[in-house]
Amino acid sequence: MAQQAYMTETDNGGSGPERPVSRLRRLAHRLFGGWRGDPGIWRRGLVTAALALLLALVMVVHSRIPNRLGNLGSLIETFLPWLGLAILALLVLGVVRRSATALIALLLPAIVWLNLFGGLLLSDKSGTGGDLVVATHNVNADNPDPAATAHDVSASGADMVALEELPASAVPVYASALKATYPYHAVEGTVGLWSKYPMSQVQAVDIKLGWKRAMRATVSTPDGLVAVYVAHLPSVRVKLEAGFTARQRDKSADALGEAIADETLTRVVLLGDLNGTMNDRSLNAVTSQLRSTQGAAGSGFGFSWPAAFPMARIDQIMVKGVEPESSWTLPRTNSDHLPVAARVKLDMPS
Repeated sequence: MAQQAYMTETDNGGSGPERPVSRLRRLAHRLFGGWRGDPGIWRRGLVTAALALLLALVMVVHSRIPNRLGNLGSLIETFLPWLGLAILALLVLGVVRRSATALIALLLPAIVWLNLFGGLLLSDKSGTGGDLVVATHNVNADNPDPAATAHDVSASGADMVALEELPASAVPVYASALKATYPYHAVEGTVGLWSKYPMSQVQAVDIKLGWKRAMRATVSTPDGLVAVYVAHLPSVRVKLEAGFTARQRDKSADALGEAIADETLTRVVLLGDLNGTMNDRSLNAVTSQLRSTQGAAGSGFGFSWPAAFPMARIDQIMVKGVEPESSWTLPRTNSDHLPVAARVKLDMPS
């Protein structure tokens, strides 16, 4: 008996499953099908097009936007990557308005944004080598379980761990939890460094606050001496009446930059919560001397704050005289920051 074959009818009268290409064509037809022969596509959306050009201008000249008015320039630079969402919003508006003018104008900010940040998203710069793994974490002074946070950070396998925002009452808890992995440690004020390797010349670094929130130590690694700085710069605030208030942060950044400029060792690692991104020109005293491991060898933006929905990378690992191999964020702990880690190569002379 001949076996009868059955075919499933589709809505468009064909047989078999609908191809994804057909679905895309139908969607494109719905969005753009009525555009042909419509002279209004060039007249509509002029405001959207103007906003697109303004957005491109902001991204191109962000370093020249003055800080005199509420530190506006630094505020924009802190959240500069998020201007990509504004491009997407204008794209949707341009499609809804059926404006060819707006869509063409949007090419400019899209190109500028990709030039600024495309390398972070479209390429994996991380390597597998390296001699030293370092990590830093703002543990939050109100951390409900310091011991668990210490365990989480030590599980990263880092050779050195810097902790910031350490309340005096919690220091013994962190020291006890980390002792088995890190036999050497030092604490200055509210920052500390835990290391698998011996430390010497430990001292506080004056960042013009009146209390200790930065330190320096010489770490004797198997590959030579490394100067390690740990810093927690003052917080910034966004206020309606004052804008982006960061005067004390900026003053402390300048002081930290001076200390690093006076460093006598060739190999330098800076770990800490700088309360600012690499794009913020107010941190130039520091960022002009050191390389960001995330920028040099990380994938993606590496946002670290706030932990619940990271929007900016204000926790930094920066180096001089060593080569970044990889950089990444660690899993969330009980803090409002994510820990960050990096692997570096120490094959350069100390």
